[in-house]
Amino acid sequence: MAGIYLHIPFCKKACHYCDFHFSTSLKNKEPLLKALAQEIILRADEFKDKIVETIYFGGGTPSILAVDEIKNIIKMLRENYEVIQVPEITLEANPDDLTDDKIKELAQTEINRLSIGVQSFGEKELQMMNRAHNAQEVKQCLQTATQYFDNITIDLMYGIPGLSNQEWKQNIQQALDFGISHISSYALTVEEGTALADFIKKGKYPAVDESLAAQHFDILVELLTQSGFDHYEISNFGKPNAYSKHNTSYWLGKSYLGFGPSAHSFNGDIRSWNVANNTKYIKSLSENQLPSTQEILTIKDRYNEYIMTGLRTIWGVSLNKISKDFGLETSAFLEKQVEPFLANGTLVLKQNQLKTTQKGKFLADGIASELFWV
Repeated sequence: MAGIYLHIPFCKKACHYCDFHFSTSLKNKEPLLKALAQEIILRADEFKDKIVETIYFGGGTPSILAVDEIKNIIKMLRENYEVIQVPEITLEANPDDLTDDKIKELAQTEINRLSIGVQSFGEKELQMMNRAHNAQEVKQCLQTATQYFDNITIDLMYGIPGLSNQEWKQNIQQALDFGISHISSYALTVEEGTALADFIKKGKYPAVDESLAAQHFDILVELLTQSGFDHYEISNFGKPNAYSKHNTSYWLGKSYLGFGPSAHSFNGDIRSWNVANNTKYIKSLSENQLPSTQEILTIKDRYNEYIMTGLRTIWGVSLNKISKDFGLETSAFLEKQVEPFLANGTLVLKQNQLKTTQKGKFLADGIASELFWV
């Protein structure tokens, strides 16, 4: 089984913290969708022996597309790839796009999972992030969306300066009150080149406090696990039947194709990525050339990626798999490297599965880097 990702690189506004590839101008939307269609056709042979079980519209803000445009893309994928009858098809969407009419239209398509970029239920935080929606639009879209879609995930951001622990608890509770079955939650991070980074350097905005983020993370884990959510990946919480099939395929190392500017693809041995420039992407595909760069992963690359993704999930890192796929020498190396983390209680080894403890979850990426084969 495999997945398909589509990067739709358009947004109404530039969020202050975002470093993804996007444009706030829609003047190239039609030629870009034409180029996207051409890429879908040109790359069909890459998946000739694969069965597609998940399709994910990401971005950018894919909900900026008209419903007919979304339907046409799905139709093209079905015409060129072997897609199961009822795949998980996720659409990332912003609350301001999800009017009652738009939600009803989407519910008549093959889209069966909405990923709604709420980020916060608080007006103050939304304005600070320069989000295109307001708190009222969040509540209105969720009231309607939950009537038409059973599978909804929302994004919530924590570690925002000035967001008290009580306000963060209220954010989580409001999500629970809507009956949301999946939540993806990320700490506010400062990426170079973003408006947020510039504001902090100029003293216009307070620096991010990691200790605050750690407190918020602990609150998040406690409240959601008490409410029946599985903490199945560091940033993802789902009810037992509501895990993201698409994102889980990434973490478990399955193959996926990424279409659109800046999109990544992976087949187990080779990783490739498209140019992060709309104009260059369109021009290349107008000449029937794929605008991509590829990297053949070394055994060290594949080992490091497995360590990184494995420690972020409830499935952990299998020492049996390490021995089988990477050799006994690598297995011995890992067993030596993990000793201090087992001793300090951030990792645990049970039935040959290495996993992060509750104490280690917030530190998972840092721990993984210490275990890398360099």
